[in-house]
Amino acid sequence: QVQLVESGGGLVQAGGSLNLSCTASGSILRINDMGWYRQVSGTQRKLVAEITETGDASYSASLKGRFTISRDNARNTAFLQMSDLEPEDTGVYSCKIDYVSSRYHYTMAYWGKGTQVTVSS
Repeated sequence: QVQLVESGGGLVQAGGSLNLSCTASGSILRINDMGWYRQVSGTQRKLVAEITETGDASYSASLKGRFTISRDNARNTAFLQMSDLEPEDTGVYSCKIDYVSSRYHYTMAYWGKGTQVTVSS
């Protein structure tokens, strides 16, 4: 079994900052990619940022450099630093990992339950 614990969401005014974290544990041999996705009610989840095991990061083009993703491989944790937040950033932010199962030795994906981020204008 795998567990993903996300934290750091909340309510913030436009222009403010939030830092999200996602820690994975359980039957994990290694984690390849870690990513953050945003979902607004009634729409599909969309990629915000993702990072490879070696630290190569990619972002949604709409972010305009306001977010930074990073990870700590020793702690199986990904971080998302969000700054200059806008009301359009509001949504449920979910962490996703692509990992190699220590039980089955093949790659699997796992999603966290998500954390709510609300940006007021």
